[in-house]
Amino acid sequence: MATFAKIGLNSKVITSLSVHNNELLDSNGVEQEVNGITFLTNLTGWSIWVQTSYNGNFRKNHAGIGYTYDEDRDAFIPPKPNAEAILNEETCLWETN
Repeated sequence: MATFAKIGLNSKVITSLSVHNNELLDSNGVEQEVNGITFLTNLTGWSIWVQTSYNGNFRKNHAGIGYTYDEDRDAFIPPKPNAEAILNEETCLWETN
């Protein structure tokens, strides 16, 4: 199963949905994210979806509700836990002292 995050205002994750990997396959049998996005757009009418990874193989972190998708970093970033937290650019996780 592939998981996609539904992206709303301010690039916030609203929810996520799973899609069978077969829906991602192109004519050569290779998984393509765009095919999952097309499937979900047709299913839900919502067009802003970004694939996420449970084990963090890509986009740094698994998307959770309230996370932000940072397009420049191509990463999901959790909500900032407090004003003093500093974003670790490598992991895209917040660090606190």
